[in-house]
Amino acid sequence: MITGAMQVVTDQRPALTNIGAFLDAAIAAKLAAGLIVAVTLFLALRRSKSPFVLPGVLLAAIVATYLFLVLTGSPLVVAQAEGWMFRPQPMAGLISPWQPDALRGFSWTALPALAGDLLAVMFVTVINFLLNTTGIEIASRAEANIERDLKVLGLANIATAALGGYVSCTSFSRSMLVRMAGATSRMSGLTVAAISAAVLVADPGFLGYVPKYVLAGLLFYLGGGLVYQWIIRSSWQLLRLEYLSLIAIALLIVNVGFIAGVLIGVVIGCATFALSASRVNAIKFSFDGTEYRSSLDRGPQEQALLAEHGREIQGMALQSYLFFGSANRLYQHVKALLAQQPSCRFLIFDFRRVTGIDSSATQSFAQIKQATSEAGARIVLVNLTPELQRAFRAARFIADDITVVPDLDRALESCENAISGAHRAQGGETRSLRAWLSEALGDPQLADRLAEYCRRLEVRAGNIIARQGDAAAAMHFILEGRVGIIVDLPEGRSMRVRSLGRHITVGEMGLITRSPRSATIQAEAASVLYELDAEAFERIKRAHPALSQALLAYVVRVMAERLSFANRAIGVLQR
Repeated sequence: MITGAMQVVTDQRPALTNIGAFLDAAIAAKLAAGLIVAVTLFLALRRSKSPFVLPGVLLAAIVATYLFLVLTGSPLVVAQAEGWMFRPQPMAGLISPWQPDALRGFSWTALPALAGDLLAVMFVTVINFLLNTTGIEIASRAEANIERDLKVLGLANIATAALGGYVSCTSFSRSMLVRMAGATSRMSGLTVAAISAAVLVADPGFLGYVPKYVLAGLLFYLGGGLVYQWIIRSSWQLLRLEYLSLIAIALLIVNVGFIAGVLIGVVIGCATFALSASRVNAIKFSFDGTEYRSSLDRGPQEQALLAEHGREIQGMALQSYLFFGSANRLYQHVKALLAQQPSCRFLIFDFRRVTGIDSSATQSFAQIKQATSEAGARIVLVNLTPELQRAFRAARFIADDITVVPDLDRALESCENAISGAHRAQGGETRSLRAWLSEALGDPQLADRLAEYCRRLEVRAGNIIARQGDAAAAMHFILEGRVGIIVDLPEGRSMRVRSLGRHITVGEMGLITRSPRSATIQAEAASVLYELDAEAFERIKRAHPALSQALLAYVVRVMAERLSFANRAIGVLQR
C-alpha cells in the first residue's frame, strides 16, 4: 500500500534503481502532502471512532487544496499538468459482455487447454480469501463464518463473470479501512457498491478535480498502520525465526511484487514450519515396567519379579505428526536407550496421541526395527489407527516380528506375563494358601488360624462374586485365577477399571469400613477364592487380637504399595 501510494503520487513505481528520483523537490512535496493527510487521519481517528471522521478529513483535504490554489493564484490546469491531480478520464460506454458473434467465434476446443489456468485462478482466489479472512479475524478480534463467506464469494464471482467482470476476493485493506473509520455494519459495503455503480453512468472526468495526494494519504495511513502492526508490533509477539521470515517476505513483496512475494513467503512459511515441527519431541513421555504397569494387580512374588526385571519393558507414548525430522530424533533416542538398557526385551510405542505419519518416518521406524532386532528386543505397536496401520503395512514394516495390540493396558499385561513367566520358571511355582498367608502375616500359626475362618469358593469365568451397591459382607483372598473390578456407568454401560490376579485380596476396605460395594467383582477366569465374611472377621477381632492386628497391618501394606505405585505412574504421566 505504501509503495502504491508513492506510485499514485509520482507515477513511478518505487524501486532500488530509481530511488534518486524521489529526492526531487517537486516529488518530495507531493509525498509530504500525502504524509500530512495520513498523519491527520491517524490523529483524528485516534480521538474519535465516528464514521464521519475519515470522509470528513478527505473532503477537508480536497477543500484545502482548492483554497491553496485560489490564494496562490495557480490555475487548475497547471496543477493538473504538474501531476497534483488525476488525469481526466474519457467517457466510456457500457457494452454488453454477451455478444452472439463473439460467442459463435470463440474456440471452445481451447477450453481443455485452459483448465490448468482456471484451476490456478480458483486456487489463488480461495487461498487469498482464507489469508485475508484470517487477517481480518485477528485484527478485528471477531470470528468469521468461513462456510457462509465462501458461498457468498462464489456467488459474487459468478455474477461478476456473467457481467464481464474480473475475479474478486475479500479485501483485507479495505475491510480494515472501513473498520478504522468506524463503519462496522453492512451499510459500508452497500455504500461502496452504490458508488461503484454510480461511476458506471457518471462522467469520469470529475477525477481530474481530485488531488492525488489525498488518495495517497489514505493509502499511507492504511499501509503505515499495517506496517506498524505486522513489522514493528509483531517483533514483540513473534519468535525470532518467525519475525525474520516476516521481514524477508515484506522485502520480497517490495522488490519482486505481491504475488511472487506471497508465493515465496508460502515456501518460507512451510520451511519454517517444518523446522519448528522437527524440534517438537515426538515422545510425550517414556516409561519402563518398574514404574508404569498394566491394570492387573499381581501378588507380592510377581510384583517383586517385575520390580527387579521391569526394565526389560521400555515404552514411549508418541505425539504429534511424525515425519522425517521428528522420527529421526526418535530413532536416535531408541539407539541410546538400547545402549543404556541392554536387557530390554520389549519396546512399546503408543500411538494414541499421533495424528499422522509420512513415508520418511516409516523409514526411520525401519531403522528402529533393525536396531531392536540386533539388541534382541521386540517392538510392540499400540493404539494404531487404520490410517497408521495402512502406512506401516505399505512400508512392509508390520510382520511376524512386530506385535500390534489394540491398547496400552493389554500390551503391558502381555509383556509383564512374558517376563514374569520367564523368570518364575527359574525358581517360582504356585504357592499354597498357607504359604501365601504365612508370608503376608509373618507367622505360619496366624496363617493357619486365618485359614480356619475362611470359606473356599470355586467360581467359573463370568460368575459375579459381589455386586456394586450391595453391602460389603466379606473380603476375598484370590489363590488362583483372575477377577475384574467393574464399575457401572449411566445408560446401562459398564467399565472394567482393574484386574486382580492370584495372591491378591479384594474387598478388604469395604469389610473394614462396612460401606456399600463401590464396584462389581466378576471372575474373568476360573478362580479359587477364600472368603472371610464379616461375622468371621468380628470373631477374629474378639478372640484373636494378634491375628486381627496382623491382618490389618497386611491390608495397610497392600494399600501403601498401591498408592506408591499410583504416585509413580502419575509422575510418569507428568513428564
